[in-house]
Amino acid sequence: METMPRSQLLKIVISRIALVCLMFMLFFFLPAGTWDYWQAWVYMGLLLAPMFFALAYFLKKDPELLERRMRMREQRSEQRKLIKFSSIFFVLAYLLPGFDRRFGWSDMPLGVVIAADVCILLGHLIVFRVMQINSFASRVIEITSGQKVIDSDLYAIVRHPMYVGAILLYCASPLALGSYWAAIPGLVVIPVLIARIKDEESVLDKELPGYLEYKQKTKYRLLPFIW
Repeated sequence: METMPRSQLLKIVISRIALVCLMFMLFFFLPAGTWDYWQAWVYMGLLLAPMFFALAYFLKKDPELLERRMRMREQRSEQRKLIKFSSIFFVLAYLLPGFDRRFGWSDMPLGVVIAADVCILLGHLIVFRVMQINSFASRVIEITSGQKVIDSDLYAIVRHPMYVGAILLYCASPLALGSYWAAIPGLVVIPVLIARIKDEESVLDKELPGYLEYKQKTKYRLLPFIW
């Protein structure tokens, strides 16, 4: 794959980060009706600081991976349907905390918020490590030229460590934002990712050489001894 100029790639990534930042500010502070929402400010910091660190790291070490991560359009209709379905719950999980802050629905102890923040940091670390060891960790399901099976490090524990990190991030986010109620739609990410994994593995089985053998070596998809 021919990599785009780094300056162009940097502009695209920065614009995406800025868009994400604006989106979350609208999601959090408009429903809350106030800027006095410390959980949201901490969450934004936990979101943006790792993004900028990863940007600086991979722009230097692996710009091809960054370029792959910028592709958003799924080619498989099954995945597009999953994304469309899950987007409803995604929006609810990030809108409800602001309303919760405004109307005081949840009385969440500080310790729960801090524990959720720690889970979010752990999720970021897992995702970052996956991208370090797997340059083919695209955002969409695809098999690219030269792609090979990664069977070491986190991939020796479970077959889809990226999704482990994603589950930690998404499921902990409502609690980090101070809302028990938002955790209900937030948990929908788990069955959605399970469905995504099953479809993804049907592609990998057919198109990625060595994947069937890898499945015999690493038995579990997400959680050792469970699934």
